[in-house]
Amino acid sequence: MAPDINPTELAVPGFVALVLFEMVWAWKKHPESYEPRDTLTSLSFGLGSTVAGLLTGGIFLALYLALWEFRLFDIGWAWWAWIACFVLDDLAYYWIHRTGHRVRWFWASHVNHHSSQHYNLSTALRQTWTGFLTLGFAFKLPLVLIGFHPAMIVVCAGFNLIYQFWIHTEAIGRMPRWFEAVMNTPSHHRVHHATNPRYLDRNYAGVFIVWDKMFGTFEEERPDEEKIRYGIVKQLGSFNLLWAVFHEWSGMIDDIRRAPWKYKLSYLLRPPGWTHDSTRETSEQIRARWEDRRNSRPDADKAVADS
Repeated sequence: MAPDINPTELAVPGFVALVLFEMVWAWKKHPESYEPRDTLTSLSFGLGSTVAGLLTGGIFLALYLALWEFRLFDIGWAWWAWIACFVLDDLAYYWIHRTGHRVRWFWASHVNHHSSQHYNLSTALRQTWTGFLTLGFAFKLPLVLIGFHPAMIVVCAGFNLIYQFWIHTEAIGRMPRWFEAVMNTPSHHRVHHATNPRYLDRNYAGVFIVWDKMFGTFEEERPDEEKIRYGIVKQLGSFNLLWAVFHEWSGMIDDIRRAPWKYKLSYLLRPPGWTHDSTRETSEQIRARWEDRRNSRPDADKAVADS
């Protein structure tokens, strides 16, 4: 029998308590971690994403249930099935997340999560309102066809999201080495939220950092070499909530409108920053330019870190 539970909703009081606890820590130890207007924007994002999820989640679940009728196996609800589902769901999340950074149509939704220049637990609540437009749910259709019940997938995805909450903090430096080797941690995820060229589009993991190590997207945090700068390559420059939610959709539509016909589809499917006339740069181009600069100068690490 399918469980009727949404673990994310049950975790909300814990989220709030941890945010308040971190605020106290930041006030005493790290005041630059929080900015009141930024925090308010993040909380508003969280509220809006919850509403969007309530309005659209049922549609996707219905689609999963319809497809489940064509499943290859009846996996059931055994304990090992939960473990397998959780691991495979996290693998699917890795590819959803990676696509969210490498395809502009997906980035237009996911950029919301990266738009804060501060890194704290409230940033974890900065979730998209428009995720349903990208149809990212399709990445999990193979799990349904294999035979995992849609309710099991939804619950596992909820616990995946809960896990990712605590890694949005500067209050924790490094976890034990064995934990850092396997699991996503605050150190690994700080890299993911950084705009420094060496860190761009790295560490996509949700729970298990091993996916990044397997697929060549892992980067270790190097706080002694370079201070992390958070946000996006072109910062919002505003705390306006609607601009924060829709700015990339607006920019993408404007680029498509202006582009010659043969390039219009590329502005949907190519990486963020791509332009047909090279007036902007993708993360790969930014990183390549940084690497060339570093390799051409003996003191490049220090020079780049100080720039």
